[in-house]
Amino acid sequence: GKTRRANELKAHFEEKTGREVHIVGDAALDVDRNNVYADSQKEKNVRASLKAEVERKVSKDNIVILDSLNYIKGYRYELFCLIKHAQTPHCLVYTLTSDEESSLWNKNRDAAEQYSRDTFDALVRRFEAPDSRNRWDSPLFTVLQDDMLPLEAISDALFRRKAPPPNQSTQSQPLSSANFLYELDKITQDVLMNLFVQAELNLKAHKVQWQ
Repeated sequence: GKTRRANELKAHFEEKTGREVHIVGDAALDVDRNNVYADSQKEKNVRASLKAEVERKVSKDNIVILDSLNYIKGYRYELFCLIKHAQTPHCLVYTLTSDEESSLWNKNRDAAEQYSRDTFDALVRRFEAPDSRNRWDSPLFTVLQDDMLPLEAISDALFRRKAPPPNQSTQSQPLSSANFLYELDKITQDVLMNLFVQAELNLKAHKVQWQ
């Protein structure tokens, strides 16, 4: 499963790179799976907490592995925007397993770690498979149950590839100090003028109403 693969990646990177490696996931948050994934608001809160933890730990000097379901396309896009802002490369490892095999694995878990039948079926229905044509899902490494992890290819994607460039939506734009007072005065005057115009219009409307 994905957690086994996450631990394999962590061990490999620690041995080969000497970098600090963090695994962020549901286990660290002590998530009650059947409680959270059966409630959309609770699940949204967990995703936000995981994203915030990734944002705190991610940098150009360390490695962060997000070991969570990540099954929603929009959430993966949010994570992509986050790493664009951090200006660090990323990749996606997709542990592909059939629904039947996943169900069998789930039944063989300890009772406390199992998804209920209803929760499991709901997650299968909601799952949005990654697509390498989407920039937020690329580079994409699809791994089957008995496959060896493509460790060299994953390392190339993370350490020998340029980070996606930040854009205006992910990078704050500083205001030029030379023009600061001018811009501030102009904005202030515009705001005041709008207030005066609105006040005058309201006064005229009030007079018309009482005539």
